[in-house]
Amino acid sequence: MTWSTRELAELAETTVKTVRYYHQIGLLDEPDRAPNGYKRYEVRHLTRLLQIKRLTGLGVPLAQVAAIAADTDRQTSVFRTIDAELEATVERLQEIRRVLATLSEPGTSLDVPTGFSRAAGPLGDNDRALLTIYARFFSDESMNAVRHTLEADPDPALDEEFRDLPEDADDATRQALAEKLAPFADGAGADHPVRLDLKAATPRQARAARTALGHALTALYNRAQIDVLHRAHVISTTGRRP
Repeated sequence: MTWSTRELAELAETTVKTVRYYHQIGLLDEPDRAPNGYKRYEVRHLTRLLQIKRLTGLGVPLAQVAAIAADTDRQTSVFRTIDAELEATVERLQEIRRVLATLSEPGTSLDVPTGFSRAAGPLGDNDRALLTIYARFFSDESMNAVRHTLEADPDPALDEEFRDLPEDADDATRQALAEKLAPFADGAGADHPVRLDLKAATPRQARAARTALGHALTALYNRAQIDVLHRAHVISTTGRRP
């Protein structure tokens, strides 16, 4: 019993194009031909084609299919690598489901990071934009601390004073506001201190993140507000006036 290319492809639930490609890259031996020139595929070809399909269905790259058949150690390594990748994919999908569940809750805002809808209620557009950028560059632990600090809402009037600070505010006004903000600048004095740790994996990524954050602050806040934030940070971390 032999089969044509089309019949073989149908039996394996694949395509003629795929069968021909496997011949081209050496994964599937070329069969003998009938006197009329047509290929005659045998059971061994169907078996091999089904093996290839099984392995690729498990995620084995075509480039490694031939190698793992003859190398048990490589086969184990390849399967472990695929399993690790699948585990990461499952975790990513589970996280997506958790985020979707949160976003489906009433009152959830899409213009702030997941979980920040309640905390970001009184914030202005620039603060919301900064939160989104923070979530991209800072660790989950850092963002959780930021969220807890915002939810504590220590002084709404102080937030408003900072938002309304004009760019031409004089030095005394800036210093006075910085001293008011200092206890909250890095979460100092809060139940959940804020330590802004970058999640960058390399020095290059860290530099890029700091540059992006600097650009964001410049774009979202006026010079007086940025100066106040700097002063508050210095006071909070050193205890001295800048």
